[in-house]
Amino acid sequence: MSDVRIRPMQVDDVPAAERLSAEAFLDVDRRSARRSWPEPELRSTSRAATWIARTEHVLRTDPGGCWVAELEGEMVGFATSTVRETMWILATYAVRPGLQGAGIGKPLLEAALHHGRGCLRAMLSSSSDPRAVRRYHAAGFSLHPQMFLRGRVDRSVLPVVEKVREGTPSDIDLMDSLDRRTRGAAHGVDHAFMLQHWRLLVSDSTTGSGYAYAFPEGGLALLAADNRLTAARLLWTVLADGPEEAGVAHLTAANQWAIDVGIAARLDLHTEGYLALRAMAPPTPYVHNGALL
Repeated sequence: MSDVRIRPMQVDDVPAAERLSAEAFLDVDRRSARRSWPEPELRSTSRAATWIARTEHVLRTDPGGCWVAELEGEMVGFATSTVRETMWILATYAVRPGLQGAGIGKPLLEAALHHGRGCLRAMLSSSSDPRAVRRYHAAGFSLHPQMFLRGRVDRSVLPVVEKVREGTPSDIDLMDSLDRRTRGAAHGVDHAFMLQHWRLLVSDSTTGSGYAYAFPEGGLALLAADNRLTAARLLWTVLADGPEEAGVAHLTAANQWAIDVGIAARLDLHTEGYLALRAMAPPTPYVHNGALL
């Protein structure tokens, strides 16, 4: 589509990008939803506010990685990305429903990828949308199927967990070190955002170190550890402190320990989407976040 304009994203674009992404991902969810599941719903007001705050954070730290596609003065797509040390990360990428396949997504992704041109490795979390998957594969990404756990936690099987405490900003150096060991790059400034919006749990003992962020409503947002025992301890804590109906997203086959915990808690295992990587193996013990990875 030759009359599409690709330009840098501005702060004023973020609310419109949130609505576009909510509609685009709702469209994907409706096309991929299982028949026995509840009808997918548009992103809630509280989740929309967090999405806007996160995207403003990405735009502040990496304006060169954030781009908008316009057609006749209207936003029809956008891409946001970050560089963390030697890692390029695609945070969010969406094209307005009904316009996919019209030549809008390719130049958007190319603009975001250019931001990471000097990086040694890259990662992103993809939906199951075949058009997006083809585009990432064409850009040189290897595709690793993702799984997720969902269901009612069986409280009778929850173990007694020790050596887990509430985290603080003083844990950032430890967390950055764990990030480098697991995924090859620290989260750096992203920890400030996560500490503000999510609950931090830390385990740091003679048997190992790790951390986990949990969403305010419960559920795992991100986890990194230097061994599987510590990682499992943190995940059990998140499940124990969370709601009866629980979910753990973004699991790869490299993190069988997380699947073991989920199945022991009587959660059901499903598949959805891909972890797309360049020049790296799936990180472990590590459960990535969908946007900040």
